[in-house]
Amino acid sequence: MEVYGKALALAAGLLLSVAFAPAAVSSFDWKLPEGVAPPPVPIDNPMSQAKVELGRKLFYDADLSIDGTMSCATCHEQRRGFTDSNRTHPGVHGDPGKRNVQTLANAGYFRALTWGDPGVKTLEAQALIPIAGTRPVEMGFAGQEAVLAARLAGQACYRRMFGEAFPEVGGEVSMVTIAKALAAFQRTLVSFDSPYDRRRRGEAVAVSAEAERGERLFKAGCASCHAGPLFTDADKARFHRIDAPFAGDQGLGDVTGEAADAGRFRTPSLRNAALSAPYLHDGSAPTLETAIRRHRVAMRLGDRQVAELVEFLGTLTDETFVTDPRFSLPKPGCGP
Repeated sequence: MEVYGKALALAAGLLLSVAFAPAAVSSFDWKLPEGVAPPPVPIDNPMSQAKVELGRKLFYDADLSIDGTMSCATCHEQRRGFTDSNRTHPGVHGDPGKRNVQTLANAGYFRALTWGDPGVKTLEAQALIPIAGTRPVEMGFAGQEAVLAARLAGQACYRRMFGEAFPEVGGEVSMVTIAKALAAFQRTLVSFDSPYDRRRRGEAVAVSAEAERGERLFKAGCASCHAGPLFTDADKARFHRIDAPFAGDQGLGDVTGEAADAGRFRTPSLRNAALSAPYLHDGSAPTLETAIRRHRVAMRLGDRQVAELVEFLGTLTDETFVTDPRFSLPKPGCGP
């Protein structure tokens, strides 16, 4: 989901001079695995349980689309690691999607939050793009943001929840508070409990010999971009070209206008990748095998080695994350 049109103006105040509070000063209970630090949090949007619960309700509410047919969860399904099974997802008016839906797992740690625009650096700014963006139109509120605020403010449940989440502004219902609540919920979508993680913590978790060989291959040839515990360098806001530039969609080049940036895209995280087909920025790779083959560095690999890489990627599936009730569709009504 990319930043274009009026959503850019709406996001401007959230994009500039972002300051983050040290995780140590937060009293919010993240419920993270041992040894995992929480993501950074903007000073002007501290975490609270009331804010997270509001963000969760908004995330699953189709009222965030102009015709009431699409929620954030329409494209970000928990069982798929908060991705989507379509190559791209059309908007409420039938506009074709521009790019494949990326995972929200661990997005709070990222410094680049779209496939091709390094200017979108916070979840608060990104949240406004599908709601009010125009290239493409997704949820359809461009130019009608006041309609959304009035729609939510007209519901007693939301008046109560915004009041509890944002007492410092009198429970104001606005695009700013909507974005802040959505961002707070998305920061809780932390995934570090896969078999890979449990083995790293010293737990006795059996994996196949194929997966172990695949891990060695991965570290040798893939980990420079799919780096570290996030399995992406999006936390460093880096963009890469994996094969020839793509016709039409030039990725980073569409933003910078530089020929050297044509076909460069943000590295997607590989966590829960086995659940998130299809792959690549345009969803053109139906399987992990196909996606691996699209990388120049994989051209010399044999079928057995590609299969071993796929087997290793399967160990990054976090079943706890994709079934955690804290992240699922909330019950009707207000509050938890």
